[in-house]
Amino acid sequence: MTSKKSTPVNMSNNFNNLDLLNLQTQFFTELKKAGRSPNTLKNYKTDLDCFNQYLKDVQKNLDIKDFSIPQVQQYGNYLENRYNSDNSRRRRVQALRMFFDFLVEENIFPNNPVRKIPTSPKFLDIPRPTPFVDVKTLWEYLLDESNTKNKVNRLLALRNQLSLLFIFGAGLKVSDMAKLKSARIFIDKKEGARVMVDHPKRDAYTIPLPQVFEEVYQTYLDELAPMKKSSNIEFDEVLFNANPYRILSGGLSPRGLEIIFEDFRKKLSIKLTPKSLRQACIFKWLQQGHSDNLIKEWMGVAPSYSMKLYKDHLENNAYDDSFLKEIRDHFLTKAVNKKG
Repeated sequence: MTSKKSTPVNMSNNFNNLDLLNLQTQFFTELKKAGRSPNTLKNYKTDLDCFNQYLKDVQKNLDIKDFSIPQVQQYGNYLENRYNSDNSRRRRVQALRMFFDFLVEENIFPNNPVRKIPTSPKFLDIPRPTPFVDVKTLWEYLLDESNTKNKVNRLLALRNQLSLLFIFGAGLKVSDMAKLKSARIFIDKKEGARVMVDHPKRDAYTIPLPQVFEEVYQTYLDELAPMKKSSNIEFDEVLFNANPYRILSGGLSPRGLEIIFEDFRKKLSIKLTPKSLRQACIFKWLQQGHSDNLIKEWMGVAPSYSMKLYKDHLENNAYDDSFLKEIRDHFLTKAVNKKG
């Protein structure tokens, strides 16, 4: 981990009296400082609880001072017998590996014995994209939501329209969107709108956005500026967090975005998560004829990533994004006629 370390526990003084639960609490604290989401912390705790249960079942205690390669291998066998899912076993080994990395960093263990055990291979889940009809339902709902005189509610609806366009239009993950700056949005009259993604392991890259994006984004910016002023706040992020009365802060946490989409799913009774909407985008790119290498770049994955599962299910998952502008234009025309 790269975050600032907590006060280290000296191995020479404490190795024979390790308090496993306290060390795990310190580990979770460091993860929280590093910006891990509450959901991620919850998953790590669940994975390490499995390790704790193993110690209780096999050793009848939580003593890890003698934990070494033979015990690691025994834990691997324990996971093999307990979990049928390769991904479940893999996740629990990875969590334990990170925990022992933390112990090494804190000078509690001389080395990480878990690095001697291979993780289970990561099996790709069959894509389960948001059905095309549900994407349309959500878009129509967000357009209706923006038809209000309440300025905060209208701005929130526009923000949510952008969120849909970032995910379904450009395949962004909620982690990409959380702190996305307006300086990363590029509008070109010939090439259209693009968003730049800063990848942690390679150079930044840009992804094209749907044709309708520029219109929505400009409307959003026009209405965001006075709301920033009335809320007495300034920020560079594209998205924001707000209550029913004013903007609270720039940016929107990954979990906050997930909750927004959960609310839409429940309210509209549709199949929807940010992940499933992103998968719909990937099918859309394939339908549009983009090359595998280009799609992999936009997805932010390694060149070795296999598109096979998407291609195997491509026949049953037809998507495009032309409907976004068509429906919005119809919505605006209808609104003008109603006023007239």
